[in-house]
Amino acid sequence: MNLVQLGTLLQPVRLLGQPLLLIYCYTDINNNGENSIVIQTSERPAQFFLRNLKNKIDLQKIQKQKDTEAGKKEKTKTKKFNERDLHPILVAYTFGNSHFKASLKTIYHEYSSKVGKGQNEWLHPDLVGVYFPFRDYKKETLEIQNYLSISSIKLFSFEIKVSLNFSNLRQAYFQAVSNSSWANEGYLVAINIVDDSTFKDEVRRLNNAFGIGIIKLNPENVFESEILFPSRTNIEIDWDTVNRLANENSDFNDFIKLITEDCKLGKVKSQYDKVLKPEELNKYLKEKGINNATQHAT
Repeated sequence: MNLVQLGTLLQPVRLLGQPLLLIYCYTDINNNGENSIVIQTSERPAQFFLRNLKNKIDLQKIQKQKDTEAGKKEKTKTKKFNERDLHPILVAYTFGNSHFKASLKTIYHEYSSKVGKGQNEWLHPDLVGVYFPFRDYKKETLEIQNYLSISSIKLFSFEIKVSLNFSNLRQAYFQAVSNSSWANEGYLVAINIVDDSTFKDEVRRLNNAFGIGIIKLNPENVFESEILFPSRTNIEIDWDTVNRLANENSDFNDFIKLITEDCKLGKVKSQYDKVLKPEELNKYLKEKGINNATQHAT
């Protein structure tokens, strides 16, 4: 029964037309609740039933329809974000965090060489980063390090997921092991991580065995993101993997070039991923729906 049919039955307003009839129905429901003379069964299109005819309609079916519509409406309101949308958060966090002080660069997998299916699976990290000691050490300290063939430069590698839970932990972790173990430090990063003691025990076991650290991003305060499990520090970089990544991916090859140029200059001049200012970051988080959406992700 739609508004036209209902208008025929509601004698006091049957000649007023649909707009006023619609107002009448909403007002009646709002003022009288369960005692209203009509029951709304759908929002779009607007549908109502006379309450005294409720025995002739399937109320369970109507409620299910309303619940479905409400779910669709809520889903439409919820902004979606993906793994790559989280990159600026990690870039800002690692740049400002005293452990990293790193400049990061996104590695776009789609720019890699086209090879056979599965050949480069789990080869590419999502982001790579570099720490330069230029701002922390005096010129004389850097010079003596150079003479002694010692370098304080550190390379980082990151695999990002929106969520980490029981269903995807092992796959995500071993993906990070595969694509990030080459660096001085490798990390698996997520914005949603299950808060469960059994889950944490499993993560701790994997961390102890394979050395990939875990970072939890904090969308409410990016700079309060934290390292839940530290990465094992590799003294030696896996240069064979570095060389393969440079051959396979133009972004990674550019990353190596940027490091070389900055080392020659003795200061960071190259263009890595942009570090958003706090106000820019807050705006970005709101636009992406990340700042208040800890579970609504794709």
